[in-house]
Amino acid sequence: MPKRLSKVEAARLVPTIRPWRLRGRYIVRSLRTRDFAESLSLLNRIAKAAERMGHHPDVELGYGYLRLRLTTHDAGGLTVRDFRLAESIEKIIDAWRRARPARR
Repeated sequence: MPKRLSKVEAARLVPTIRPWRLRGRYIVRSLRTRDFAESLSLLNRIAKAAERMGHHPDVELGYGYLRLRLTTHDAGGLTVRDFRLAESIEKIIDAWRRARPARR
């Protein structure tokens, strides 16, 4: 099991994964999308990366939004794994934004 980070360690790492924010024993990220289908499409991309890493976000999905929350449940808080997954998710979001067709 990965070592749980102290609050100080987690607070030092959060700026490296902006716009993620520290919320208690979680790091969180919210995104706006155009509609439910776009939220689901982005989530499916994120899910593939999460499966590869064997580490999964808590997710809230709806029309025009996607909210992600990361923690390592079996460690009882944040670990390096959460920050690595957040970095991977940010790369996916960047690629998704670049590939999105312009609004008409």
